[in-house]
Amino acid sequence: MPSDHHTELPAGKMPELRIMPMPADANMHGDVFGGWIMAQVDIAGSLPAARRANGRVATVAVNSFLFKHPVFVGDVLTFYVDIIKVGKTSITVSVEVYAERNRLQAEIVKVTEAILTYVATDEKRKPRLLPALDVASSSN
Repeated sequence: MPSDHHTELPAGKMPELRIMPMPADANMHGDVFGGWIMAQVDIAGSLPAARRANGRVATVAVNSFLFKHPVFVGDVLTFYVDIIKVGKTSITVSVEVYAERNRLQAEIVKVTEAILTYVATDEKRKPRLLPALDVASSSN
């Protein structure tokens, strides 16, 4: 039976990551560890940040992190990421995580929201300026 928190996956958006937690990612009751979810959020958030930086990025801040509902072994997690701010060397992203539960009933629940900041780094792992966007090619 679907819960009161049932929602839908965001229409028209491509996920950055999809993954299913396994028993090793959970406690003895089947509840997935928050730290495991945080690691997956960091991976998902780093993907568009690295694309925008055209190279290496490092996580410099977890600005906010909200666990809205538990995640269970066997849930299919889908991570959506939006770049919400770009500075001279930094990129801040918003990450939303949805769990598909009880796949026969197609219950979808938004389980996590987070905002993270990454900094572009050079080969010595020092901050570097972000490359300029090519406006001509990005408008095509």
